[in-house]
Amino acid sequence: MEDITIVIVTRNRIDTLLWTLDKLTNLPQKPPIIVVDNASTDGTPDRVKAVYPQVTVLALDQNKWCAARNDGVELAKTSLVSFCDDDSFWEPDALTKAATYFRKYPHLGVLASKILIGESQEVDGVCDAMKNSPLTDPRPLPGPAVLGFVCCAVVVRREAYLSVGGFDSRFAIAGEERMFSVDMRTKGWSLAYADDMVAHHYPSPLRNIAQRTRHITRDTLWYYWLRRPAYYAFRHTTLIFKQMAADINVRKGFWDALKSAPSILVDREVVPQPIEEQILKIESFY
Repeated sequence: MEDITIVIVTRNRIDTLLWTLDKLTNLPQKPPIIVVDNASTDGTPDRVKAVYPQVTVLALDQNKWCAARNDGVELAKTSLVSFCDDDSFWEPDALTKAATYFRKYPHLGVLASKILIGESQEVDGVCDAMKNSPLTDPRPLPGPAVLGFVCCAVVVRREAYLSVGGFDSRFAIAGEERMFSVDMRTKGWSLAYADDMVAHHYPSPLRNIAQRTRHITRDTLWYYWLRRPAYYAFRHTTLIFKQMAADINVRKGFWDALKSAPSILVDREVVPQPIEEQILKIESFY
């Protein structure tokens, strides 16, 4: 497909990655695929090149977490980029639908899809939330306006992505979509959910839950202090502080965030009031 490149970021999950690539290389559109390897130690780059020589592999010498997607987008030559994880893939007609929507809505920057989980094919709860989003956009969209998404199954307009600088290089892969979304909306791009664009996600069992909790805690605090008014930043900090005694990983994430506070506060850019009003709609709705 000449309009869309698939970008996958991976680290030390070669088996699930090869399974995913089997699905993606058999898509009827034959989209170009870029695998960005976050300094794996399991031989991922060489294995991918050997099994799927048609796939472009970008091997990083350090783990750049979510910001590795930025390298993939920079390398892509198409106007649209689809993000998959190394355990998710698209239904055969999904990317064709995405390309049609992006052509029809030139202000559209992000299009989130319906995600079916594992063998049960249960709809991801985040998708139900997006489908019932209380947000509004003055411009027409292919579905409900949203201010978030799941990065294992989303399509972005490359121009829009680059206009906000991509994902923040300080963030891990754990809820990083939230700040990216508000930055996109601040720049004037629309974000929408398309219920008829479907992807599948088979969550890998190779997950470090303790590390993920630590990173989500830290990155959420960073998001609040980078983008939200002081009242909400203080309020959320207090909520996290109260959770510290019950979870050592929350405690570690809190202190990680605190240690970086000076540099975070220097980069603080509170979202415009109209965007904050949209955020409050979400927080009061769910």
